[in-house]
Amino acid sequence: MTDTPGTPEDSMAGDLVIAGGMVVDGTGLPRRRADVVIKDGRVASVGRADRATRQDAEVIDADGLIVAPGIVDVHTHYDPQLTFDPLASMSIYHGVTTVLAGNCGFSIAPTRPDDRQYLRELFAKVEQMEPTAMDAVEFDFETMPQYLSARTGRLGLNLACYIGHSNIRRWVMGPAGSEREATPEEIAEMQQVVRDAMDGGAAGLSSSHAPTHLDGNGQPVPSRFSSREELLALGEAAGHRGAGSITYLPTSAIGGIDDTDEDYCIELASRSGLPVIIQGLGGRNKTDAPTATWGRAQEFLNRAGANGSPIYNILITRPPDRPLTIGPENQLYLSVPSWVEMLALPHDDRAAALRDPARRDVLRNAVENYNRDPELGTTTPPPLWETVFVQHVRDDVNRHLLGKSLAHIAETTSTAPADVMLDLALAEDFETGFRWNWETKEWAEAVEVAQQDARMIIGTSDGGAHLARDDAADWSSWYLRNWVIDREVWSLEEGIRQITQVPANIVGLNNRGTLVPGQCGDAFLFDPETIDAGRKEFVRDLPGGAGRFKAWAVGVQATIVNGVPAVVGGVPTGNLAGQVTSPGDY
Repeated sequence: MTDTPGTPEDSMAGDLVIAGGMVVDGTGLPRRRADVVIKDGRVASVGRADRATRQDAEVIDADGLIVAPGIVDVHTHYDPQLTFDPLASMSIYHGVTTVLAGNCGFSIAPTRPDDRQYLRELFAKVEQMEPTAMDAVEFDFETMPQYLSARTGRLGLNLACYIGHSNIRRWVMGPAGSEREATPEEIAEMQQVVRDAMDGGAAGLSSSHAPTHLDGNGQPVPSRFSSREELLALGEAAGHRGAGSITYLPTSAIGGIDDTDEDYCIELASRSGLPVIIQGLGGRNKTDAPTATWGRAQEFLNRAGANGSPIYNILITRPPDRPLTIGPENQLYLSVPSWVEMLALPHDDRAAALRDPARRDVLRNAVENYNRDPELGTTTPPPLWETVFVQHVRDDVNRHLLGKSLAHIAETTSTAPADVMLDLALAEDFETGFRWNWETKEWAEAVEVAQQDARMIIGTSDGGAHLARDDAADWSSWYLRNWVIDREVWSLEEGIRQITQVPANIVGLNNRGTLVPGQCGDAFLFDPETIDAGRKEFVRDLPGGAGRFKAWAVGVQATIVNGVPAVVGGVPTGNLAGQVTSPGDY
């Protein structure tokens, strides 16, 4: 890969002075102009570095820049990618210095040798990781402690990792983990696997009962076969060290969390003694404006808090912004079977299908009536017409459509939105480019409200997954530009605290997230005038020529990991100073 840096030996570096920048330390306290001195990977002082200190250290001139703690991203899927890409690109280019991987009930470990192919196919299906890239995973481990140990000296940023419930079931039950509930004896064995993982440095437990999660065979992932009591038992095992968190996708997360799942999440937090992190709260589905059911969401969170069982919700604050074409590379209509079939056709067959009146009758209203039955497959909503825009046209005659939504064009031409899209693509021999952008007025107003609730975790990326759709690894740069600097929903001090100290403390990484003496020396430097998500491009730089979207940051001048520059001016330094970080570390 083009982003792969050098060897572990390259990461050796002396002390570091970040000189003359405006320090926003992650605590929420007012900014101040100061030097940050980092010694042996820890912040030694924030103030004025004396001449002797400067002479003996590497000095980075931060004049005109904001010096902030490294960003902590608590929802990624980088655990496979980190075996061949130690930088976890592209997140590190956007100031992220710590990633929490192994979410949604799937982790790269534990995995027995006989189950490696099953796991490759599961990640390829659920998280849309290219199979050829998954083939590059170096399985020099089986258990979670072995996986974490094998990363020592081979990380460009810091890694915390959940142990996935689906992996645990497969480890203990084999293929039967995808067929039935576990016996009491099997649950006891799974509890021991979790305890061993936690003792070996795991960040906690992840699980899913969400109907969208299917394995490479199109069957429910193993965790979906578990009983509620099984997950409670594993939660208790994860909590035995008194540190960490549980991330969980309830059955009703896609359609709006119901009473039963609310009560169950509270019980999971109570039995485990750990914070429970969920998704989809406040909306009717995962792509909905997050305050559609906000009153109920707040009542639930208040009830959990009163019980002493903290529940947090991951909030997507960067609207997905994804290109669309009418071809096999389009993976955004998986809950619309007729569209999946049409998109997969070879070019000439696809054109013939769109000219067939009977076929068009099937396609015309299918998107609005996407699958909502988990027994029939994924229920993730597809791009709906008011959020899909014409981005590129081949023919001048169609230039007047640029920037307009398909819903708007349909309304003004009295045409079904699907026909607008398919007719245009067909007329231009499938060279038309569309874009799916969630940022409606309703969405923006809702996210502005929701992100200010203390139970919401601002983010998040899905880094390392959904590579053909865009993994949103640029979320932090977009958030700083849009919500903090331009819209001023947060002060700069509080906005940075929300993506550094707050997530670090929620998941128990208490030695990260602030630039105060004694803390780990993770930082990123950015220009507040220019910071932004920047450009996206589709490149084929993964193993085997697999493709992905890369999002290059604007205004991020340096990312520093444990006192060592990892990326400077958008260029990797070759240093590998990342560490495995675990809840309770100091």
